[in-house]
Amino acid sequence: MTTKTRRSAAKLLLNAILDGDCIEVMRGLPEASVDLIFADPPYNLQLRGDLHRPDNSKVDAVDDDWDQFDSFKVYDRFTRDWLAAARRLLKPNGAIWVIGSYHNVFRMGAELQNQGFWILNDVVWRKSNPMPNFRGKRLTNAHETLIWASKSEGAKYTFNYEALKSLNDGVQMRSDWVIPICTGHERLKDSNGEKAHPTQKPEALLHRVIVGATNPGDVVLDPFFGTGTTGAVAKMLGRDFIGIEREPAYRKVAERRIGNVRKFDVSALQVSQSKRAEPRVPFGQLVERGMLRPGELLTGPNGKAAKVRADGTLIADDIKGSIHQVGAALEGAPSCNGWTYWHFRKDGKPVSIDVLRQQIRSEMT
Repeated sequence: MTTKTRRSAAKLLLNAILDGDCIEVMRGLPEASVDLIFADPPYNLQLRGDLHRPDNSKVDAVDDDWDQFDSFKVYDRFTRDWLAAARRLLKPNGAIWVIGSYHNVFRMGAELQNQGFWILNDVVWRKSNPMPNFRGKRLTNAHETLIWASKSEGAKYTFNYEALKSLNDGVQMRSDWVIPICTGHERLKDSNGEKAHPTQKPEALLHRVIVGATNPGDVVLDPFFGTGTTGAVAKMLGRDFIGIEREPAYRKVAERRIGNVRKFDVSALQVSQSKRAEPRVPFGQLVERGMLRPGELLTGPNGKAAKVRADGTLIADDIKGSIHQVGAALEGAPSCNGWTYWHFRKDGKPVSIDVLRQQIRSEMT
């Protein structure tokens, strides 16, 4: 396939693995067409010779040609070029996640800033089952670092805060993630029973990134697709993906893997949304629509009452103001969430006015 043909075909394809050099292929894709990029580039490990276990067996380390660079200067030029190509593809409110080890992540971080990306977080992926340090000359390398960055400062990037909080058993998600490396059934094997890819990432890691940073229907690009972890998780979660991989053996494994993935039921793809993301409904809209009438009595949890006024404010004795202001004044508190504080009566029972707000919100979606 010629460069011209490849670029033309690439513009039309979603949920496919594109063959070729990632920089060349990205340059041929439409500008501002991608919502999220997850990149797991070569680490440039600079290995010197074979690595053996104490029993003298050889460690299956990362010694493939794609991880070999002649110098830091060459690697930095490669990093600059692929990040520039990736940046062009991101929508204005898109974001990028890159992952690396101490060998390369600092160089990537500097280049991200050089190109105008805005770093949002660095995340430490702490491996609960890391490979031991066989030589005993350094600390066991038990983590990798992810950098999450928006395309520019002030961009309105996607962050599903409540969804990640729910994943974390109702506790705010932290920037240190304890996830095991791929083992057992998750570790893909080639026809010889060997590891299909030396740096295969766990699906749990990509699940957390994609749930937290995208919405169903978004396009996720992985320029170093490998055996397709990003594509497999994206498909499960109802996102579109574009994979770029130049190694035929990896593409073959990825295609078979993704072909066996079943997309989740549509109802299961929705995630918990932040309250801030929900449509704003003024209390006065309830009055305008006749859901509450002027003069109707609202009561608080301690039996304190206020009347609804025609302009969507409340009055209680000489206190006038919004549902929040009047509630706070009656309780002698600095603030009050009037939506949960006030109740009206229906069939003789108190009902939160927030039920009426949610009814209106349901009509907006």
